[in-house]
Amino acid sequence: MRRVVWFGLGPPDAPSPYLDALRGELRELGWSEGRNLTIGRYGSTRAPDDFEVLAREIVAAKPEVVVTQEFTVYAMHRIQTTLPIVFGFSGDPVDGKLVQSYGRPGTNYTGMSYLASELVGKRIEFLKGALPHVRRIAILARPQHPGEHRERAASEEAAQKLGITVAYFPIREIAEIDKAFPAMRHDRCDAVVVFPDYYMFVSRERISRLALDARLPAISGWPSFAESGLLLNYGPNLRDLYRGLARYVSRILRGAKPEDLPVESPRTVELVVNLQTARALGVKIPESIVLRADRVIE
Repeated sequence: MRRVVWFGLGPPDAPSPYLDALRGELRELGWSEGRNLTIGRYGSTRAPDDFEVLAREIVAAKPEVVVTQEFTVYAMHRIQTTLPIVFGFSGDPVDGKLVQSYGRPGTNYTGMSYLASELVGKRIEFLKGALPHVRRIAILARPQHPGEHRERAASEEAAQKLGITVAYFPIREIAEIDKAFPAMRHDRCDAVVVFPDYYMFVSRERISRLALDARLPAISGWPSFAESGLLLNYGPNLRDLYRGLARYVSRILRGAKPEDLPVESPRTVELVVNLQTARALGVKIPESIVLRADRVIE
């Protein structure tokens, strides 16, 4: 019986489509819970307060592989564990000091990064395609997020090609989000691009409400943002990404070392359109965008 731990965001008993995706792919790879595999579940909504305590509990349990989600990887990193860690990480794992390079991690960490510059540029293209009147966009981002400067540079380059100007609104503390949206309106921004990370994720409903109140269409990179009320999402297919993490887990259980397994970028992407939000904002999304969407929220 091989032992794997899932260290996720949210309560350990909460339903998780990403854990389900991981489990499903592990079964396809020959790992069946109750037969030759156990998956322990750890999680909390109180980050980072609970995460380091949970990380120490995980180390004490001595699993063979730990699968981490976004912010939980840092809890494992802070306690300097040598356990094999497989991550789904929204930032740049090199900038985040998790690995030495994408091609050869050189540490006990490996996995998949959600961050892909070509997706960032494409996000702005979809925003412009959906809202041709957009001339100036606001970028709402946390400068502390590893790789944020690359995401910002790619956004500015894509915007410039489309004749769009960019205003940057850095958020160093969550409380600053409330002040950012009135500032965007004062700066005459037409729309908002939200860089996704853990702190933006936990504030997504608040961001969606503020964007709607300010009459600012918004786009981000994880489907949960559109599900919570942002107009658009364009980014990695996260279920597919966690199926990819199962392949890392399987290889490590069969003897591979994380340090030798290259970090990968997303293989598939999805576009989500929230027509409820479009109606609330009084905007019409072109049929061409709706037809291209992988999912439409009515």
